[in-house]
Amino acid sequence: SKLTNLGHLEMTWRSRVRFHPLLVRILHKSRLRYYGKPEKKMDMPYQAYFEVADGSGMMSMVLWNSLCPEWYHSMKVGTVLLLDKYTIKTSYPFKTQPTPGDSQMKRFATIEISLNVRDPPTEISIIPEEMVKPEWGLPEVKYRFITRSELDDLPNNHSCDVIGLVTFVGRAERARKREHSEDFWLYRWAHAIDGTSDQPFILELFATSQPDVFEHIHPMTYLVCTQMRVIQDLTENPSRTVYLTTSNESQIFITGWHKGQPYTKDAKVKNFIQWTKLQSEADQIKKTVIGGYYPFPRPPDSFLKY
Repeated sequence: SKLTNLGHLEMTWRSRVRFHPLLVRILHKSRLRYYGKPEKKMDMPYQAYFEVADGSGMMSMVLWNSLCPEWYHSMKVGTVLLLDKYTIKTSYPFKTQPTPGDSQMKRFATIEISLNVRDPPTEISIIPEEMVKPEWGLPEVKYRFITRSELDDLPNNHSCDVIGLVTFVGRAERARKREHSEDFWLYRWAHAIDGTSDQPFILELFATSQPDVFEHIHPMTYLVCTQMRVIQDLTENPSRTVYLTTSNESQIFITGWHKGQPYTKDAKVKNFIQWTKLQSEADQIKKTVIGGYYPFPRPPDSFLKY
């Protein structure tokens, strides 16, 4: 069929009601958002954002309501989609923006693709990777992996991806989303090492829309976290500690989930795998810890400094 591209859509969307099909690759995926309210009678008030791209650039795509439980888990980072009967809307200005792995990629930020169950019902097809042709010009998924030795020099809020061997994982804890609110964020702390530094990555992992992964992070698993944000303690604290926290677009993967993921081709991931082959499992197991209370960032050692 006759296809269009994202660049052409941005130029012509105001003058059209019906759009040609689109062929795009998913580069980023947000956590699933529930926006239900007691007074509103909606069957499935869910929403998820994706960043999709073709040869012309990258644009946001929104999956709405009952399409979320049907499609959310099938739409992975790297998945190629054929979309028809979608709608185009002006972008929501306050949504979070992931940092693209390819800084040269053009971003179409004024509009977004909307996938709905009706008016009109969107047609979604997933193209298997072995059927994707090079002449379609779809971009590859690119990452921004860093090693632990590089972390201390990165600025606050810098976006990066990490891989490491888990040496500590804390219990799940809760924090109120807002004061006096009934809603909570669920999170846990983890440490992971990659052999490039004596210090581990300190990771604050909020529950994403991957409960099956979040609940099974154990010591000795290979942990990949994408779209993490650097948190630099900007106070005068001489023993400042750098840690990483998840963002709205973070994805977490553990041993058993890595097969077929696009990051397995990344050079720093391959280097990490080579390093793990040289390690003694028995030695590493002795250094691992699980559970318990993990106060972080640590308070000063005296009340005077506090």
